[in-house]
Amino acid sequence: MSIRPILKMGDLRLLRRAEQVRKFDTPELHELIADMFETMAAADGAGLAAPQIGINLQLVILGFNQNGRYPDAEAIPETVLINPLITPIGDEVEEAWEGCLSVPGMRGMVPRWAKLRYEAFDQYGNKISQEVDGFHARVVQHECDHLGGILYPMRMRDLMRFGFNDALFPWVDHGQEERG
Repeated sequence: MSIRPILKMGDLRLLRRAEQVRKFDTPELHELIADMFETMAAADGAGLAAPQIGINLQLVILGFNQNGRYPDAEAIPETVLINPLITPIGDEVEEAWEGCLSVPGMRGMVPRWAKLRYEAFDQYGNKISQEVDGFHARVVQHECDHLGGILYPMRMRDLMRFGFNDALFPWVDHGQEERG
């Protein structure tokens, strides 16, 4: 396992449409997923998409017990989503602050579906389906956006609610958070 470099906004590879994963349960896929979990943990992320480390595949991971960047967020079980499809449940949209490991040191107010169903495959090729809401739903949408070449600032409605963490939230210690 190894920690991989995370691409930053401005790198054109982040704007590509990711390709579907065609082969499951391979040593290469398992190694990539292990590297992604190690990379995400090292950056204190809530999720990570393969395009963020320069791998143009429809693969996202998410999950944590406790997250320093989102201290009030409920835990999310470690999850691997390959070739995901998300479907909103209902019309409710919630706005909340988001950050991104590819947009380090910044946050923006982003609208997201409040509740959704995702369908995907795990690394073994097993089909998975789940309904989620709250922060879990937000993370799934954020990471799946990366597969379509979308970064969260592209989803924002008001750029006046976008800025550097230390300017937006001066009362918070941003030591760890400055990386994303």
